[in-house]
Amino acid sequence: MKKLLTFLVAAMLLIVITACGSDDKETSEDSNSLTVYSPHQNEIINPIVKEFQDRTGIKVDVVTGGTGELLNRVTAEEGNPGGDVFWGGGAESLEAFGDSFEAYKTAEDEVIPAEFKSPTNIWTGFSALPMVIMYNQEMVADADAPKSWKDLLDEQWTGKIAYVDPSKSGSAYTQLVTMLTAYQDDNDGWGFVEDFVANLDGTILSSSSAVPKGVADGEFPVGITLEEAAYRYIAGGASVNVNYPEEGTSAVPDGVALIKDAKNADNAKKFIDFLVSKDVQEMIVEDFSRRAIRNDVNPPEGLIGSDDIPLVDYDFGWSAENKDDVMKQFQQILVEQE
Repeated sequence: MKKLLTFLVAAMLLIVITACGSDDKETSEDSNSLTVYSPHQNEIINPIVKEFQDRTGIKVDVVTGGTGELLNRVTAEEGNPGGDVFWGGGAESLEAFGDSFEAYKTAEDEVIPAEFKSPTNIWTGFSALPMVIMYNQEMVADADAPKSWKDLLDEQWTGKIAYVDPSKSGSAYTQLVTMLTAYQDDNDGWGFVEDFVANLDGTILSSSSAVPKGVADGEFPVGITLEEAAYRYIAGGASVNVNYPEEGTSAVPDGVALIKDAKNADNAKKFIDFLVSKDVQEMIVEDFSRRAIRNDVNPPEGLIGSDDIPLVDYDFGWSAENKDDVMKQFQQILVEQE
């Protein structure tokens, strides 16, 4: 009798444990939540996430940080990811970490040109991001502002250029490769980069948002940043303006990607579709002066047409495949010039 009672108790415990495990699994699959990793600024994240939550009822948790920091986190969490979606960062950075993401073709795929999405569907563009030279008009006359990458080598800008460490910023990495491409006849562009780093004179920032803010606040007379970041300050009334480098710039999109083995994959896909939907793409044009990646949405009012921007022949595949080597060489230049 005692043995029978022990058996029955054990059996009941097993049933309870199994039921609890089943409930946990069901909660994971039917979760009404989503975790997003994003290097975007809060002024972009908050209104878009609120709109998504209001429309879907899905609760969104956002983890912010630098592009490099968050990508390394995704890699460290492989097999048991804490996030579901990676939203932001240069698309070539997402491509370089492609093994950490799952292919997903968005429901809006037909209206997104090929240059704004991965050929393997590892990422989808969120906005097109031309790189510009931003300058403070109270410190620099329009006629004297740098109009080319080469102008940034002038000694008048020594130690006065706002530029971010490309190991911490996807946009700064894109800027680095853009300069390499523009001057590829000069030791594959590294001759120019060595001169550029020398003119930074040890001034390297750690956050991409520090560039437009630093120029707008008068901490730096000039800086290299995203077109949309500069235009948010222009729209806000700051005494700043931009030039598109005469040798050519790049307009690589920032992207969004589905994290491999995401615990809330269905919600993640809904969020990706939402980000590239026509009304959200119109929102980023009107509210954030960003260029949409859809072919049925016009560019922001006041910006020059995309066809009028001088562009280098930016090799997206090379940029992604050679990121480690490019960063090693850049860091070596920094060490040699200390």
